[in-house]
Amino acid sequence: MGYARRNFMVPVPRAASWEELNEQLLEGCRQRRERKLWGHSETIAERFERDREMLLPLPPVLYEACDKRTTRVSSQALVRYETNDYSVPVEYGHRQVLVKAFVWELVIGCSSEVIARHWRSYAREEMVFNPLHYLALLEQKSNALDQAAPLQGWQLPEEFVELRQQMEARLGKRGRREYVQVLRLLETFSLPEVAAAVRQALRFSAIAFDAVKHLLLCTIERRPPRLDLGNYPHLPVAEVGLTRAADYQVLLEQAR
Repeated sequence: MGYARRNFMVPVPRAASWEELNEQLLEGCRQRRERKLWGHSETIAERFERDREMLLPLPPVLYEACDKRTTRVSSQALVRYETNDYSVPVEYGHRQVLVKAFVWELVIGCSSEVIARHWRSYAREEMVFNPLHYLALLEQKSNALDQAAPLQGWQLPEEFVELRQQMEARLGKRGRREYVQVLRLLETFSLPEVAAAVRQALRFSAIAFDAVKHLLLCTIERRPPRLDLGNYPHLPVAEVGLTRAADYQVLLEQAR
């Protein structure tokens, strides 16, 4: 470490990103491998290949360069590491979890499952939320949608705002709950996929969770949508009369 600091980081290197800096350090190590130290006729790389034969094999699993701690999830579905709190899905409240703190990422696991990933904060007393972690609870308590702290600052495309407005205008309180159900599609599908389904639902005036989900699945499965208007009583009903033979006679007379 001392040699690397003195030779690779003096003067202080300049890089546009950490990845670029790591590449510079790696290149410095490659160049050093080709050097011959005083009193040796072989390069460092050649001597290392001979020493490699006496080394133990690498472990089958890569070493995780992180700090590991076990802790318990709070009643607010938060896990504290250092001085900051990080969210997990609400169903893991009060459960024992393992926190892996990497340089830039915090990974939280329960049993053998990874339940949350966050960027690591180096501030103090900060709360790092993932809005998706709280949607299951907000579906049951949709009145708290506007006051929910985890959703503050969540930037969604404009079509989501329009969808919510139309849902609440047409369906009232049930519309707010269905809007949360649409948001919960983001737990499984990507934001661009769900946003495209929302735009399509708005274009068809099919303002309901079932319609958005149906359009989303049809797009992914590459099949045409088949919306049942019976599920949407707020839409105008199209009435088609029976065709009679006399109607054709009228058309023939008009054509003459």
